[in-house]
Amino acid sequence: MSADLANGNPPSRFTEEFEQLTATLSQLATGAEAELNWPAEAWNALKEAGVLGWNVPVEFGGADFDSLEMTYGYIRLAEACLTTTFVLTQFNAACQRINWSADTDFKTTVFQELVNGTKFATVGISHLTTSRQHLKKPTVSARSDENGWILDGFVPWVTGAVHADYIVTGGVCEDGTQILALVDTTAEGVDPQSPIEMLSMTGSHTGAVKLNQVQIPSEHLIAGPVEQVMKRPDGQGGAGSLTTSALALGVARRAISRLQEEAEKRADLLEIYEPLHAECAGIYREMFETLEAGTLNGTFSEKIRERSNSLVLRSSQALLAAVKGAGFVKGHPAERAIREAMFFLVWSCPQPVVHANMREFACVLD
Repeated sequence: MSADLANGNPPSRFTEEFEQLTATLSQLATGAEAELNWPAEAWNALKEAGVLGWNVPVEFGGADFDSLEMTYGYIRLAEACLTTTFVLTQFNAACQRINWSADTDFKTTVFQELVNGTKFATVGISHLTTSRQHLKKPTVSARSDENGWILDGFVPWVTGAVHADYIVTGGVCEDGTQILALVDTTAEGVDPQSPIEMLSMTGSHTGAVKLNQVQIPSEHLIAGPVEQVMKRPDGQGGAGSLTTSALALGVARRAISRLQEEAEKRADLLEIYEPLHAECAGIYREMFETLEAGTLNGTFSEKIRERSNSLVLRSSQALLAAVKGAGFVKGHPAERAIREAMFFLVWSCPQPVVHANMREFACVLD
């Protein structure tokens, strides 16, 4: 499959309908105001195209995409609209964790609601992996009672919190173990805060959620209590995974495509466009060859993330330089690409990747 993908041929389940979807998302993402608003129309388009079932097992009404299909889909969708695709990654992350539950009845009910789009789920798990780990007191505490579990605290980063019906999150028990659970946002004590205005993708409506002694029924416990509940042997998601690299590559492809349009009008830009295009194609090819070979590991993920970060940063800046002052105006594709590129320096970015990118900024050579 990797050879076909490298040559631009999509996996077999990506039909003309998917091409129409990317065109729709690209059109909806146009304009300065589009980044500020929750992508309701785009999300409905994903639902109509069956995308909400990508990360749900077939037995629960989903499509159960493999890593090749998921990565291809993320690249193409991010190329069209990063905000919508980022929201999708958080939805899919919730689906992935819900599937960790051993309760088939629970999964049947919840997945049916999510796949048909009647309910929206997201995740708030950074405090269990990277964010605020230095604090002595857990950001969210967990304790058991006769009805299940009680979560109390502050979940710092939840995409689409004010729109969510369910939030997959967790807390730390007194003995240091952790639990992961599904929180129904209609439960008493769930208090989503106002979305944060960010450098880009403000329309994802990412914000904090306060949990004030929230009762979690026992059937909503997904995993735990165990140490490091997020450490699971799953192929999708996680800090430094190919999901984040795929989105970075999608934004880079969009910037490079725009640069190609400029190069068609100005031959002097060919020497800028061509190496960036070749580099992008090389990263793309390596990703799929590695996935198909089944040799994906943490070291490869970090290297691909480092290279994808570097590419999206450089290609977006090259586009701005090529279009000159027009690209400095709010809402221009170059201005948007530069701000979106910054996101990949902070989203689920392993410290070695951050450091490698900073070394490049400082021109520190190996």
